[in-house]
Amino acid sequence: MTHQDFTTALRGPETLVTPVIHVLDAGQALRNLDTVDAAGCPGAFLINHDFSMEEFLPILKEVRAARPDLWLGVNFLDQPGDIAFPILGQLAGDGCQIDAYWADDARIDERVDQQDIAEDIARIRKQSGWTGVYLGGVAFKKQRSVPEEQYARAARLSVPYLDVVTTSGIATGHEADLSKMETFRNAIGDAPLALASGITPENAAEYCGLVNCFLVATGINYPGDFYNIDPARLDALLAITRKQGETV
Repeated sequence: MTHQDFTTALRGPETLVTPVIHVLDAGQALRNLDTVDAAGCPGAFLINHDFSMEEFLPILKEVRAARPDLWLGVNFLDQPGDIAFPILGQLAGDGCQIDAYWADDARIDERVDQQDIAEDIARIRKQSGWTGVYLGGVAFKKQRSVPEEQYARAARLSVPYLDVVTTSGIATGHEADLSKMETFRNAIGDAPLALASGITPENAAEYCGLVNCFLVATGINYPGDFYNIDPARLDALLAITRKQGETV
């Protein structure tokens, strides 16, 4: 799936499911990516929850070399775009193309009109030469708290800087309030919106009409397992999103 294919699919009737794999090593990442691919997802995100970004890079290169045609996104834990984009550009130059970057914090500040930091990130992204999809966290878990009454403003301010506005519940595994998602959807119109916490096969139907993409990990993993996707749970989630696509 190309950049254009993905962005086109985001605007389709079906909420996309891009599982998030908490990486331990290349072998574990590849096994989970094969589960994702077999289920028919457009791709997956890899994240370095347990080690540094520097330790992550050789794993990414090994994974990409082993699966050159798979749509692959990355989250460098807690690293904003100004750090990530030059690295992604260098990876691409080394033959390791990453298709999407998800930053926990897009550095949008709803307290001011001029978004100087987001502007700097946009400039660095352009200079890096990296051509993937940028998903940026807005009112996101474990980042600076945004008051509920400012959700709409934060969401609107983010649209010019992001390919996909991305938000979450209060923590990993915690579902977002539906009212928050409704506020985001109303604020950004038909711009793509992703949700990155708390989605499960049991609650996904409540969010499908509001969200273009689910980034999901613990909701489709084996019980008590932070690192491995349960194919049955993933299939159950996809049955919900695909049914939505058939009925819209």
